[in-house]
Amino acid sequence: MEASPEVKLLQDLIQIHSTNGNEVEVAKYLQKLLAAHGITATVDEFGDRRADLTAQVGAGTDKRILGLTGHMDTVAVSDTKSWHHDPFAGSIVGDKIYGRGAADMKSGLAAQVLALIKLKEADRLPAGTVKLIATAGEELGTPGAFRLAKQGVADDLDALVVGEPTGGNVIFAHSGSLNYSVESIGKSAHSSMPARGVNAITGLLKYVEAESHLFDDAPEDPYLGKVQHSVTVIEGGDQINTIPDHAKLEGNIRPTAAFNNQAVADRLNAAIDKINHQTPYQLKLDIFWDYHPISTDPASDFVQSALGFAKQHYPHPVKTDIINGATDASVFTVDRPDLPVIVLGSDAWDEAHQTDEFTTIPSFLATIQTYQDIIVNFFK
Repeated sequence: MEASPEVKLLQDLIQIHSTNGNEVEVAKYLQKLLAAHGITATVDEFGDRRADLTAQVGAGTDKRILGLTGHMDTVAVSDTKSWHHDPFAGSIVGDKIYGRGAADMKSGLAAQVLALIKLKEADRLPAGTVKLIATAGEELGTPGAFRLAKQGVADDLDALVVGEPTGGNVIFAHSGSLNYSVESIGKSAHSSMPARGVNAITGLLKYVEAESHLFDDAPEDPYLGKVQHSVTVIEGGDQINTIPDHAKLEGNIRPTAAFNNQAVADRLNAAIDKINHQTPYQLKLDIFWDYHPISTDPASDFVQSALGFAKQHYPHPVKTDIINGATDASVFTVDRPDLPVIVLGSDAWDEAHQTDEFTTIPSFLATIQTYQDIIVNFFK
């Protein structure tokens, strides 16, 4: 059976390899598609085949602006032999379409583009403005979102819809994500005379001990709960009979609105300073990934109206919920912490980054319909 035009678009996007890069090909494909329907899109290339895409539709007589955002990149496929379906084919089996990005998040991006096209073709574009924001590199460092934020893409938004996979659930809050490293500098010595050295690994263990209780007294967020934190990588030492003079660990923390990124950073710095001043060990902290939490009142009209439309269109029960992952909204809300944000897309959060990643076609089609209703209702 021949795929519908909507499903064909999603297949085409899956077939474009944009693993941690090559977003320019996705962007130019979407630019051409939008142009065929009378919508002008701008592709901003910034080297190494990276690119962002933006487009605007609407009469602009209502000054409000609704943003739709999605990313064009995907994570890598580590082992194609473990897949039962070609990860870059967009194969359809039953009501599922398989491929890398099928869930995260070419389905959400395709649904956003299709929603705008369908509203224009039906002469239902709103009096206000809808801004489509398609980003590069969300999966690794968010260079596209940071570039767009510096260009002011989110400065005039009144609300934002993020198309990450949620299975139709309306996500009104998500945690931030802060990645850091701690480097320990010691003094080398022969292991037969350890007192002559300073064991850098032991320095890290002092930090690990402190980290385990570092956020015990952090306030619990009413939506996101406790700050989640883990030491996830540790390395050090070169030879079994030598006291190591260098060791390093990495960790991840999920800040909340109640205990935000700055509070987390202050707590980390205080722990490092205490060890450096009270022990012979010398540690150095580096925060290299700093994404902020988002939180929107779940009782707000923006959230509740989206939930109502999702309930109308999705073939399964949906609800409001939270997630502990971060999105590009973390970048776009750094200077706009009160910007209303929802995350809403087709199947499914737990399919992201998985072998045989898929989305269901009914959920994908429901997402297109839901986006249209959210857009029209926002400007009423």
